[in-house]
Amino acid sequence: MTQLKTFTRAEVAKNNNPDESLYCIIDSQVYDLTDFVDAHPGGSVVLAQIGGTDATSAFYNLHRHEVLQKYANLRIGTIEGEKPQVIDPQPGDLSQVPYAEPLWLTPAFKSPYYNDSHRRLQRALRHFVDHDIYPEAQEKELDGTYISQELTDKMAKNNLLALRLGPGKHLHGRNIFDGAVKGEEVDYFHDLIVAQELSRAVARGFQDGNMAGMMISLTAVRQWANDAALRDRLTEECLSGKSFMCLAVTEAFAGSDVAGIRTTATKTPDGKHYIINGTKKWITNSVWATHLVTLCKTEKGFSVIIVPRDENVEVKRIKTSYSTAAATGFVEFNNVKVPVNHLLGKEDNGFIVVMSNFNHERWAMTCSVIRWMRTVVEECLKWTHQRIVFGKPLISQPVIRQKIAKMISLTEACQSWLESITYQMNNMDYATQSKLLGGPIGLLKSYSTRCAHDVADDAVNIFGGRGITQTGMGRVVEQFHRTYKFDAILGGTEEILADLGVRQAMKQMPKAML
Repeated sequence: MTQLKTFTRAEVAKNNNPDESLYCIIDSQVYDLTDFVDAHPGGSVVLAQIGGTDATSAFYNLHRHEVLQKYANLRIGTIEGEKPQVIDPQPGDLSQVPYAEPLWLTPAFKSPYYNDSHRRLQRALRHFVDHDIYPEAQEKELDGTYISQELTDKMAKNNLLALRLGPGKHLHGRNIFDGAVKGEEVDYFHDLIVAQELSRAVARGFQDGNMAGMMISLTAVRQWANDAALRDRLTEECLSGKSFMCLAVTEAFAGSDVAGIRTTATKTPDGKHYIINGTKKWITNSVWATHLVTLCKTEKGFSVIIVPRDENVEVKRIKTSYSTAAATGFVEFNNVKVPVNHLLGKEDNGFIVVMSNFNHERWAMTCSVIRWMRTVVEECLKWTHQRIVFGKPLISQPVIRQKIAKMISLTEACQSWLESITYQMNNMDYATQSKLLGGPIGLLKSYSTRCAHDVADDAVNIFGGRGITQTGMGRVVEQFHRTYKFDAILGGTEEILADLGVRQAMKQMPKAML
């Protein structure tokens, strides 16, 4: 590493010629831009204009702090007698921006829900996301390619893949992040932490491409498989990163109305196999999945069957509003032969398998979208303090403060409701959750995505043109505004889930009321 020198401001001011030497000061640190002038993405003129000067205000009026971290090699020294004032976050750090972290991670605030094991997991996972997942997530979100086997293997090694399924026996005896938490003590608040920390990779397509399909399908296999040996083999293959699983329910003719599906599973004359024909659409992770947990029409109803990928399963990539890193696909089953022991639950009674599995999926999506809302709040707070308008920071405008107040209020309300429901999940078995929490989780998801709509809308207005630009200062806001609808639609639309919540409440209404 090059030894940093000490400069006076007068010495820096002399280096103002792009053809000879061009220095600038940003946050009391000196940067040599001489060899960077022609490579600057914004052109050479803007650098020539700030040569030899303190460019702190100009820089932060245009750039995110991570740009300085990216070009740290240009730093050659510091200003004599001065210290940097801007916080330089490192992998694993908590944000010091107000409301950028949930209250339980904020100094001086307490929570009845979290203990030391939750905090240990959060610290370990935060560092892993920042150091290992974030860089790949950004790369894949841009080029649309899929998660690497290298990252998959890392997640398998520290048992993050196993954590994606939530609490359960599959975690017992596993070494999670070098002992940060024991598998036997994992509860739904650990699960909440996993969902929210992973969302901090701020790459919405990659977020779903990062084993979201496994999370919503292997859980059903674990709960409903009739063949224990098959269940255990597929569990180990998926959690070790050797096999990849997705959930195939939606079709072109059937979305939230799953009863409208047309894919069929017909038994062979000897009763040993199913022959599956039909199509599925918008199936997350299907492009590279090795197993598809598939809802089919059977003789007297609907059944869920694990379909191994073979030459009779064709998948075509679908490009949606977010990155193709999600591996969203159109699936065609053409006389696919599957052993009958791949049936989940009882034949012709597959709705109970699908519906009970929806609770965890919808809850996890709610965890993620609320974390995204919080990230956007942080982005807006930072931007409005950086952006100078009419000679004053943008935050000095009352109308801007009102927008941020609304965003904070919606985010905190959603997080509190989420934690309340999570506490109930911790105190109910699977069957009770399926019976009592479908409605509340549906209402929470519907409400959270409506809040996300308002947060995304206000954030774009705060960022202006940058809020509709996929790079630079507003890229997180632009992405959230473009992709929050995935959470509003996937796993059940807002309208369907809101209605589910009310209908479940109706079942609890007393027969007679005074």
